[in-house]
Amino acid sequence: MAASSSAVAVAAAAAAAAAVGVVVMMAAVAAPVAGQEGEQACARRPVVFAFGDSNTDTGGVAAGLGLYFPLPAGRAFFRRATGRLCDGRLVIDHLCERLNMSYLSPYMEALGSDFSNGANFAISGAATEPRNTAFSLHVQVQQFVHFKQRSLQLASRGEAVPVDADGFRNALYLIDIGQNDLSAAFSNGLPYVDVIHQRIPDILYEIKDAILNLYYNGAKNFWVHGTGPLGCLPQKLAVPRADDGDIDSSGCLKTLNACSYEFNSQLSSICGQLSSQLKGSTIVYTDILSIKYELIANHSSYGFEEPLMACCGHGGPPYNYDFKVSCLGPGYRVCEDGNKFVSWDGVHYTDAANAVVADKIVSGEFSTPKLPFSYFCNA
Repeated sequence: MAASSSAVAVAAAAAAAAAVGVVVMMAAVAAPVAGQEGEQACARRPVVFAFGDSNTDTGGVAAGLGLYFPLPAGRAFFRRATGRLCDGRLVIDHLCERLNMSYLSPYMEALGSDFSNGANFAISGAATEPRNTAFSLHVQVQQFVHFKQRSLQLASRGEAVPVDADGFRNALYLIDIGQNDLSAAFSNGLPYVDVIHQRIPDILYEIKDAILNLYYNGAKNFWVHGTGPLGCLPQKLAVPRADDGDIDSSGCLKTLNACSYEFNSQLSSICGQLSSQLKGSTIVYTDILSIKYELIANHSSYGFEEPLMACCGHGGPPYNYDFKVSCLGPGYRVCEDGNKFVSWDGVHYTDAANAVVADKIVSGEFSTPKLPFSYFCNA
């Protein structure tokens, strides 16, 4: 479930973020250019509310905690520091572009935010548990409930609000969380069998509860992402091991990926069950593991040269990941061309890799049911 301006503080914050797989962004940025490849037209103005961790955070933790991550983060697209632990855009940014809508403003950002197309409640470092800690999935949903109630209250007084009742009703509610929970479980030494039988049920309970809570607060369109291949992260591969017996043909850790697969299998089943139980709802599950694993296994066909080595980090091949020297930390090294790398910092993907992932998401090919990403704004 991811400062002062000094180099030491930045390095410390970056290290803490990378340890649990998080990313940050300072604020909403310029709207995308119309005509983006893979763009999906909407019959009405799209509104999206996002919940999750660093894979979706567009600046919540940066605004909430005052963090700052300088260049080279952001260099590939924004050409300036944006707060992301990425060289460019996140998957959620690319998805917004495909709908020809502006990037989501973080709920925590007080200045310069535009909530007319929704809001982003995702926070770097977020997990599903403990549920009452900042900024768990449960807390994010409660923040949304407050946001909606306050908006409708102001609208009832005749005041202009960025999202009206119809906007909330027809919006897409995107959830992408679980990676930090699983990652932390293994980092804390929990055996595989305990992760499967103890942690996964608890994580899934919280995600199910979030969907139900949102539904009973008027949401009907859901887009739920499974977790990615945990065993393909340079951060996990860099952990010392006795031998390569757990390494698969793509160079990833089989045990961790098996855990990701089991988590996704159960999450997909829950989404299917809820979709049939919740009248008027559409709940789309997207298999992010298959999308990302296929990218890594066939990286050369997408123009990538390094599927398992971080662009920004320390230590050099094979993973360029050092638990003591994170990306942006003292002594880090950064690659010349991030477009050749799948991983930016050992935990998060590069802009180029995120673009590939987004294209596969919007196609609907990896989704159940197989609906295009724009289904909610054309229904």
